Amino acid sequence: MTKAPPSPAHPVEVDPRVEALVTQLIGRVADKWTMLVIEELAYGEELRFTELGRRVDGISQKMLTQTLRQMERDGLVVRTIHPVIPPKVEYRLTHLGLSLGEAFCGVWVWAGENLTEIEAARHAFDSRKT
Repeated sequence: MTKAPPSPAHPVEVDPRVEALVTQLIGRVADKWTMLVIEELAYGEELRFTELGRRVDGISQKMLTQTLRQMERDGLVVRTIHPVIPPKVEYRLTHLGLSLGEAFCGVWVWAGENLTEIEAARHAFDSRKT
């Protein structure tokens, strides 16, 4: 076991598998596409691939495919293929995907609470550069 960063919420010793998973998940949620897909699917509806692509502004078809495959592999989304012609493929969040989205809602709250302070800091920094 390795040591976790000091925190009252975490034990001193951490299972290396948990540590590896946290590292992987941080990489996943740092990927803006995953979080934007979660945001679009968070309302509980199943969405077709093309509709999801329309709702996630700026995502390419290739990146949406890669993102959804990785999310499916991680158990964050379920892909349903309906046996019709042309094939109809829909995606929805699993309980894991929904709970991951809920876990990162705190970032939105934090950003809203600190927006003015961050903008002021950025303005002060940018003013010093010129």
